[in-house]
Amino acid sequence: MTGLFERHRPTLAAAIEAAAKRDFWTVYPEVPSGKIYGETAKDDGLAAYTARLDAAFDLVDHPAEGRVGAEVSPYGPTLGITYPAASADMLVMASRAVAPQWAAASPDIRAGICLEILARLNARSFEMANAVMHTTGQAFAMAFQAGGPHAQDRGLEAVAYAHAEMSRIPAQATWTKPQGKGAPIVMEKHWRIVPRGISLVIGCNTFPTWNSYPGLFASLVTGNTIIVKPHPAAILPLAITVEVARQVLVEEGFAADIVLLAADAPGAEITRDLVQHPAVAIIDYTGSNTFGAWVRENAGHADVYTEEAGVNSIVIGATDDFAGMCSNIAFSLSLYSGQMCTAPQDIFVPRGGIATNEGRKSFDEVAAGIAAAIDGLLADPARAAGVCGAIANPATLARIATARSLGRIVRDSAPVEGLDGARTATPLILVVDAADADSYAEERFGPIAFVVAVDDVEDGIDHAARLAERKGAITAALYAADETQILAAADRFATAGVNLSVNLTGGIYVNQSAAFSDFHVTGANPAGNASLTDAAFVANRFRVVMWRRPAAA
Repeated sequence: MTGLFERHRPTLAAAIEAAAKRDFWTVYPEVPSGKIYGETAKDDGLAAYTARLDAAFDLVDHPAEGRVGAEVSPYGPTLGITYPAASADMLVMASRAVAPQWAAASPDIRAGICLEILARLNARSFEMANAVMHTTGQAFAMAFQAGGPHAQDRGLEAVAYAHAEMSRIPAQATWTKPQGKGAPIVMEKHWRIVPRGISLVIGCNTFPTWNSYPGLFASLVTGNTIIVKPHPAAILPLAITVEVARQVLVEEGFAADIVLLAADAPGAEITRDLVQHPAVAIIDYTGSNTFGAWVRENAGHADVYTEEAGVNSIVIGATDDFAGMCSNIAFSLSLYSGQMCTAPQDIFVPRGGIATNEGRKSFDEVAAGIAAAIDGLLADPARAAGVCGAIANPATLARIATARSLGRIVRDSAPVEGLDGARTATPLILVVDAADADSYAEERFGPIAFVVAVDDVEDGIDHAARLAERKGAITAALYAADETQILAAADRFATAGVNLSVNLTGGIYVNQSAAFSDFHVTGANPAGNASLTDAAFVANRFRVVMWRRPAAA
C-alpha cells in the first residue's frame, strides 16, 4: 500500500525542500510542448475534450438523483455536458460512509495517492487546458499553465506542507519521568493523526483548478473526505479532477466516494445546503466578498478558508524605465481581461507628475503612456486574443458599460478583433481624482482601471494601503527610486496585509504568483482569511490524538 509513496517520495522531498528555500522550483513543466508531454499530447488532449461535448460525464458509481449541466463557452459554443447530481444530504451520507477507511490510512499512503493524482492530472494537462479555456474564457496558453501545471504546483505545495506538519508527530515514544531515588515512571505513548471530517471545496468560475487544488489536496492528504462543489459555469475542470482522483483511489483499494462531485444548476445551487450541513467540518471558498461573508457567517462549527476579492493598487512615484513600466502595467491590466484576483485596478499617480529616464512626465502623460502601451500590446488581433482571452460572465460587460461614466476615459474598452461569437473586452482606463472614492474604491471586476490623482507618492501609498485595510487587496505594486521610500512602503503595505512588488519592468507581473515561493493572499485583510499555502492553511485540518499505558516491565 505504500508503493505510490515510494514512487513519488523524491518529488515530495524536493517539494518540501523547495518550500523551505522558496527559490524557483517545479516538477510540472509549464510549457505546452510536445517534446515534454508527448508529440501527440496536444491533439490527444483536444480529442479527449471534444469527446466530452454533448455527452454524459459518467463518474462510476457516483451518487446521483439526476443530471445537470448548462456550461456555455465564453467563446460561443454550448458544451452540452451533463453531470451526476445529488442533494447535499445524499453527498454527505456517501462521504460519511467511506470516511473511516480514509482516516485509517497512514499519512504516507494518503500522500502517495495525492501525488499520483497530481501526476496523472499533469499528464492530462492538454485536456484540462481545453476544459479550462471553454469554461473560464482564458486563452489556451494561460488555460494550460494556470489550469494545469501551475494549479498542480499549488496542489503539490499543499501536500508538501501538510505532510511535513503531520510528520512532526512521531507515531510512538517511550516517556520516562525520573522519580528521585525511586524507580522512574515509564509510559508507552502512541499518537494518531485524526482528520476533521468532511471537507467542502467551493470552486470559482475564473480559476476552477488553481484556486481549488490547495484546499482539496490539503484536506485529502490529512485524511478528510472531499466534496468538490464547482461553479455551475465551470464544472468540467473539477469533474475531470474528481474523475482522476476516484480512479486512483479505487486502484489503491479505497472507496471512490472519498472524493465526490457536487454538480448543480444555475439558480438551483446546493452550496448553501452544503455550507450549513453540520457534518461539514472544513470549507475552502473562492469567490465574491458578499457570498464569502455569508459562508463565514453560516458555516457553523466548520473551519473556513477564503480567498475573496479586493482592490489591488499600483503607486507610481518614479521610474528609470518609463517604457518598460508602461508595458509591464499594460500587460497586467490586459491579461485575461483583468479577471484575476491579483489584477491591479487603481493606479495612484502624483498630480505633479513623476521623474523618469525620459524626463519629467506629467500626470496626463503617465496615463497616456499606459493607455498607449495597451494599444501597442493589443494591436495585433492574434496577440490580443492570446492575452485577453474571453469574458467569463456577461455581467462583466455590463459592469464595463456602467463604469464608463465614472471618470474621464483615456482608453475605451472594445471587443477583441477576430474572436467573432466570443464575449470579449479590452481594458477601459479612466482618470479620476483621489476625492472621487465612489468611483475607484470598490472592486470592479474585469478590464476596468482607474488612474487616480494624488498629492504625492506618500499620499498614493497611504490611499492604497488604507483601501486594502478597508476593502481588501491581494497585490500591490510600487514604482519608486528612493530606497527609503521603498522600505517605508514595504512596511506600510505589510501592515495592510498586502504583498508588494517593486519596480517591475520585465517579464514578471504583479498578478503572477509562484508556488513554492510566493504566498498567495495573506489572510491579513478582507481579501481573504487564509494564505496559499502556509502552515496555518494545513495544520488545522487534522488533530492529534494519543493513547498511552505503562510500559511493560
